[in-house]
Amino acid sequence: MSKRQGCLAGHAASQMENRNIEIESELIIQLQAGKEEAFARLYDDYSALLFGAILRIVGSRDDAENLLQDCFVKAWQHIDSYDSGKGRLATWLINIARNTAIDFTRSKHFSQKRKNQSLEIFVSSEPGSAAFQSSVDTLGLRQLLNKLTPNCREVIEWMYFGGYTQQEIAENFGIPLGTVKSRTRKALKELRGFFT
Repeated sequence: MSKRQGCLAGHAASQMENRNIEIESELIIQLQAGKEEAFARLYDDYSALLFGAILRIVGSRDDAENLLQDCFVKAWQHIDSYDSGKGRLATWLINIARNTAIDFTRSKHFSQKRKNQSLEIFVSSEPGSAAFQSSVDTLGLRQLLNKLTPNCREVIEWMYFGGYTQQEIAENFGIPLGTVKSRTRKALKELRGFFT
């Protein structure tokens, strides 16, 4: 690729990004005006992304589907609190989804449901299995993560509990890849400090 072609490709990508920001801004204005068709579009555009984020945390499709509906109700009710200066709409929605899913996993209902699951779930060897989650909680890793600075904790949770790669975190949450990598390094350094 020549230097000129590289410049043209970069310019086209920049134009596409600007257009996406314009489309997102228009959607936000319509949502804040209470237009139901905008809410339908929001659901169509973001439901798959949010469902995946929720499912990674709760591990149950049925629970994830119910929580997805809760997320969109919260987004509809609190769209006036969205601030584009603090991040993209996708990031704001994913934070709602993540917090909703995490709150659910801390609920008595979820805890009771896990206690009543059959033994074969706890014998599973899949990395995202309930057995893995149970051992993480038993080892006290969740409490250790809570000691990390919030930005670092978030990246580590997405990577190790959500199953995202650094590249996926950058793309899905609108964080520059370099920032994701530096937060990961900082988090690992902080975690090492707890053991010295």
